[in-house]
Amino acid sequence: MNILELNHVHKSFAKIEGEDVTQALSDITFTVQDGEFLSIVGPSGCGKSTIMRLIAGLIFPTAGTLTLNGEIITSPNTERGMVFQKPTLFPWLTVKQNLDFTARMKGYTHKKDYESESERLLELAGLKDFRDDFPHQLSGGMAQRLALIRTMINNPKVFLLDEPLGALDAFTRMNMQDEILKLWQRSNHIVLMVTHDIDEALYLGTRIIVMAPRPGRIREDLKNNMPYPRVRTSDEFLQMRKQVLEMLNFGQNIN
Repeated sequence: MNILELNHVHKSFAKIEGEDVTQALSDITFTVQDGEFLSIVGPSGCGKSTIMRLIAGLIFPTAGTLTLNGEIITSPNTERGMVFQKPTLFPWLTVKQNLDFTARMKGYTHKKDYESESERLLELAGLKDFRDDFPHQLSGGMAQRLALIRTMINNPKVFLLDEPLGALDAFTRMNMQDEILKLWQRSNHIVLMVTHDIDEALYLGTRIIVMAPRPGRIREDLKNNMPYPRVRTSDEFLQMRKQVLEMLNFGQNIN
């Protein structure tokens, strides 16, 4: 059983000039374990991406602790895979080489150990015909799809998604949402996803964390007990959507 814990986490950033600091996060505490899909929503600048980078081990808290299975997070690790808002690809490697490199970094030594999964993911992302292209030859959406499946192939214990689907067209986005669900349901590991799309958060998440503005703090931690597969037009879905929007102070715009 994997358990991710954030315990009274604070994060401040020093400004470029002067001694002032910007407090990005204040007293963030929550626990996530295997079988949970945590969606994080909130206004821009509330520290959603900062939480993801802290869990990934890319930055460190000003106060408080982050642990995975009791071990303090001190650096990046293949057990915590992250997909960023913009694709982070190796420009000197082809599409297929980018995907295969990540699999080898996980520890697969023989091509046969990951080749079938690599081919399946290329097909899923619509990149099979572009396997020999380099990142600069791809559209923004195609590059982001590659970044997403490059993390998927390692099946990390903690899958961190920092709004990775924003550049995709609506049809591809829904397909990738379903594939992320399949990956999570198959592995039963932890998934955390930052999104500005409330429908996406509700469609995917078993829990919804609603953030308050800077300094970022948790306003609500909601259970989402709707069964899968979820229907975006169901009364239960629409009611919960209204509830989340009202928490984000958009209730006055709801008919």
